[in-house]
Formats: sequence, structure tokens, C-alpha cells
Amino acid sequence: MHVVMFADQHLESLGGAQVSMRLQKRFLERAGHVVTVVAPRLHRPAAHDPAYLDLPSIALTPDREYALTWPGARTDRFLDAEMGARLPVDVVHVQADFWGAFIGHRYAARHGLPVVHTMHNRVDVGIEATAPFPALVLRALNAWARKALPRVGSALALPRGVRGGSAGAFPRDGSARALPRGVRGGAGSRRNARNSDFSGSSIRDRRESPSSATASDRATVSDRATASDRAGDGWAFLRQLARLSRAVTAPSGHFARRLEAHGVAEKVDVIWNGIDDDVLDAALSAETSTRRPGRPRFIWLGRMSPEKRLLPFLEAVVASGIDAEVEIVGGGAQLRAARRLIERSTPTATVTFAGRLAYAETLRRLADADAVVQTSIGFETQGMTVFEAASLGTPAVVSDPDIAAELGAGTWTVTDATIPALAEALRRAASDISAGTPVAPDPTIAERFRQSSRTAAMIAVYERAVAAGR
Repeated sequence: MHVVMFADQHLESLGGAQVSMRLQKRFLERAGHVVTVVAPRLHRPAAHDPAYLDLPSIALTPDREYALTWPGARTDRFLDAEMGARLPVDVVHVQADFWGAFIGHRYAARHGLPVVHTMHNRVDVGIEATAPFPALVLRALNAWARKALPRVGSALALPRGVRGGSAGAFPRDGSARALPRGVRGGAGSRRNARNSDFSGSSIRDRRESPSSATASDRATVSDRATASDRAGDGWAFLRQLARLSRAVTAPSGHFARRLEAHGVAEKVDVIWNGIDDDVLDAALSAETSTRRPGRPRFIWLGRMSPEKRLLPFLEAVVASGIDAEVEIVGGGAQLRAARRLIERSTPTATVTFAGRLAYAETLRRLADADAVVQTSIGFETQGMTVFEAASLGTPAVVSDPDIAAELGAGTWTVTDATIPALAEALRRAASDISAGTPVAPDPTIAERFRQSSRTAAMIAVYERAVAAGR
């Protein structure tokens, strides 16, 4: 197959979704498939890959790490022209939440392609942590989505015989569904369907409750504009994206259940983000060594932005009084503030900032550490770093109870979101490590999260989406 992936950010930029997509791309190619990755052009030097299709963009952050491509007719024309030499395409895989999602869904609608959408992030939590007026931002985002996304996708629930128009958002042969009473497919389908009375059609009486309707009927009911859809609701935005997709995937069970609870999809496939088989095999084949003597070694890694809670972590390190080595890996907007906090506080622990590291080196640092610390709460849909660490035998201090529950063994859990609670968990971990009795990760994680197995699961989703579109 030829899979076209759409991302909000270039795959060479910093972020867990980008790491996951780079691995997906490499293992899909290893399995014989062709991958094109569409994303905003990066505004700093980075490795290039012929599979990357860079869109015109503007830099978003002072460090030029992240960029924005405005979705619209100009971007559509550029993308179609650049894709001309790469045709044909079998499936579109949207792995974005903002402009990348708009661009990807618009491309699929123009060309009648099935869409698989992976939701990597909690849009509402991320915006609440980074935007000054989050409700207003979400309200604007929902309005933007209603304007920018192809409206024909909202008619997908129409039962029996919906015949696809030029946008191609319906089954191509039209044999499985038929429009009620002359409602035609295409850009006007949603408006025409709403204006018809549906008498004699298979849609149930409008007075019937959604809970007793079929899955298709419930989607039709949910398609009606509601106060929630118009309000500052991140789930409303995700629902709009899900309506345009043939399959929705999430990178963990707890996030999939949350999506379903908020009406994002009837069924969400759980496709975990994977761990590089090659790097994992190299690490596992190396001679097992006992812990080096000395102070406990903690590692925190990720994007330095508010939702990741780096600054509360450093405050907890100071408050805990632990005599340990703490390594911070990554970069981002809060790097300067983090350095200032440490310089001002002079903690007992030695805190070093390693900057951005290559993937293999990052995993090596995880394997050498006594514990990885993950401090975000509510934002992560999987929390990849703790699973990478567990695969390498490194336990974790985890603030998010959902991730701690999914990870199972090998965690020191944080009882609440306060700095004292995090400091107490760090003290417990340091004490256990110093005593030679750290918690132990689940040994089965290394095999269950291999990227090769995750790629096989995603290929099955692609095949199902393509078959549904025939």
C-alpha cells in the first residue's frame, strides 16, 4: 500500500508523536509499503528523507522547533501538485490534531480516499495548559473546524445507499447504502439530508432516543449541531475529526475508553506506540550489569512545555532534598526558566541539562538510569517514555494515575498533583534505589510493545479501511 501520513509537526522535530511516526514509517517501509509524510516545513537544519513532503509554513516558536501551515485552497493546490508524482494513494493516515488534521481530511475528501485517524493527544488538556484563555481558544477551534473541514463527512451516518459525490467520502460503489428520497451525495449532502423528512427511509423516528438507535442512527443524531459542539469543548473538536474517518485509533486503552465515553467513536482500535525492535534487541542482548554504585540516578525527558510539568518536577526535586543525580533530556520553551529555577534553588541533587539527544542515545540513557520520572497529568494518551524505560528494565515515578495503572508493575505512584506529593514519591524511590530494593517493571512489556507488532496491527486497520471504501 501507499500510506500518506499527515502530521501537525515535521517528523524531525521534538515530540513523542514524531518519534512514533518515524518508527511507524520505517517499519512500514521494511514491510514493503510506501509511506509519504506531509507536514509543515521545519525552520531549522534537520535530516531529510525522500518520503517527507514539506508544506510551506511559518515558524511558531522562538527556537524555530515548531511551525504552522494554514489549511486552505492555496495549501490544497500545493499539496495536490506535489503529490502528483507520488500517486496512486491507498489510504490517508491522519496523526494530527490541528492544521495537519484539516489538511489531511481535506486531501482525503478531494480524492475519495479512506482515512484512518490516530489521536495522539488530549487537545483540551494541552490547550488548557498553554493558552491564556483556553475556553475561547477551543470555541474558535471548533468554529474553524466547522468551516475548514469538508462538511460532506458529517453525512457518513446516513444509512443505506448514500451514494458518494465528488468529495468521495462515501463507499465508492454506493451499493451498500441509498439516500433517503432523492438526497444526493456531495458537498450539499448534510444540508439536504437535514431538510428532508426521512419518511419511508430506514432512519428511525426522530423522537426515538439515541440510546435505542443503531450505531449509524446514533451517529446521525450526534451530527446535529449541539451546544457542546459550539462551546469551548475539546471533545467536540475530536468528534468532528472522527466523523470524517473510517477508523479511529488511540495509543492506549485508557485513552480509547475516554474517547468512546465522549462520543468520539463507537469503537476505537488501540494501537500502542511501539519501541524500536533493533534498539531493543541490542539493549536486551547486552550483558546484564548490576547497578553502578553511587547516588540514585533519575531521568526526565520530553518537550519542555507547561503540560509536561517540568517546572513542578524541579520544584519537587528541591523540596524532596534527595541526594541524587537528575538528568533532564529535551528542549523547549521552558528551558531557560528551568535553568533559572535550579540556579536559584541550589538543590541537594545534582541537576544536569543534556539537551536534545538522538533516539538510540535517549534509550541508552533510560537503560542506565535508576528511574525515569514522568510528571504530566491528563495530557498523555500513552506516556511512551515509561514504556520504553520498562522495556529496558528501568522503573518509573508516574504522576498520571491512568498511565500508572496501564503500566502495572514497576512504578512509584504519586498520590496527587501537588508538589509535596511528587517530592514524597521521589524520596520513596531514592530510598528504595539506595537500599537495592527498587520496584521491578513487568518483564512482558519488552515483547508486547515492539514496533513490528504495532505495525502489523496498524496494517490490519488500513486494510479494513480500504476494504470499506471499495
